[in-house]
Amino acid sequence: MRTPAMEDHLEQIYLLSRATGFTRVSDVAEALSINDSSASKMAQKLGKNGYILYKKYGRIWLTDKGLRVGRQLYNRHQLLEEFLHLIGVPEDQVHSEVEQIEYHFSWSTINRIQGLVRFLEEQPSVMKEFRKKQLL
Repeated sequence: MRTPAMEDHLEQIYLLSRATGFTRVSDVAEALSINDSSASKMAQKLGKNGYILYKKYGRIWLTDKGLRVGRQLYNRHQLLEEFLHLIGVPEDQVHSEVEQIEYHFSWSTINRIQGLVRFLEEQPSVMKEFRKKQLL
């Protein structure tokens, strides 16, 4: 079972490795504002769970499993940011709100939120009415 910390690391590794196909522990540590030793310990754990290929002091590559999960975690994050924007959460709160809630939704709920977001995007009149009634 993945923990929120594991998911944070996987999502970050996914983001950092998109351009080159790999990243380094120090890059992950910097992106997550943690020390290198914590990032290294998590890389070992992710490696043992089959999400990454990792050599101490070397590069980190996502396995197929890690790539799939990293992409899924990134997409979840983006969807929740989009949803919060849509319902009028102030811009300066969106990222921190998503960081607090993203681990608490089941994937079934995430799929329902995605359906709602797509529906609302396709029905601008609904959002216009929603905003007119000052529900936001």
